Amino acid sequence: MKPRIILAHTTLPDGSNLELHEHDGRHYLHSHGQQWAGSSTRIAEEELAKLGTHPFRPARQPKMLILGLGLGTLVRAVGGAIPQKKAEFTVYEPQRELAQWQKKFFPEENCFQDSRVRVSHELTPSSLARENGSLHAILVQADACPLENGKILLDDRRWLGAMRDALQSGGVLGITAARIIPGMFSRLRRAGFDVVEHFVESNPAAKKPRRYPIWLARKPAGNIEK
Repeated sequence: MKPRIILAHTTLPDGSNLELHEHDGRHYLHSHGQQWAGSSTRIAEEELAKLGTHPFRPARQPKMLILGLGLGTLVRAVGGAIPQKKAEFTVYEPQRELAQWQKKFFPEENCFQDSRVRVSHELTPSSLARENGSLHAILVQADACPLENGKILLDDRRWLGAMRDALQSGGVLGITAARIIPGMFSRLRRAGFDVVEHFVESNPAAKKPRRYPIWLARKPAGNIEK
């Protein structure tokens, strides 16, 4: 049996460890006793990128925000789905080490090789809201979503309201996760979005394939805060 190797580690704001693991050529992040942001979530992240960016492929300068870097899978998938050279992809990732790990451990897949990608280490609900309808899409792999006061941003009404305000009319907040998040559908509806829920299978050929949820929350025209 091939060993599991801890390539790097850092400390999260709550004091817990975040580790980058490698096992048999596969990489993943490990924290709070759980594995996430690895090969097991790749299909869901790639599907989210396709669905979340599809309405904006005709746009001349699509502007996207990705909340959380993870291992860069979602960022690379968004870049592959949007060919426009003037597109802008901003990644909000307060944990600076994750960007460093991209360059050190994934030189061939480093998502920052795409000149359209930039990383921001600081973001607040008020600064996000000041985007004021300029964003086409905000995409999130919930397990990699940054935390505030120990909770992911999707759990906070202030952040959901800011995401809604930052999107243009018809803009999409797209979310996937390693498991169903109870109440996510209704939470997005209460925040003023039109919501649909999809599921993608991790391995359709498996006898019992794992199903990952995808929520697509669209900002309607004439949105009023609820």
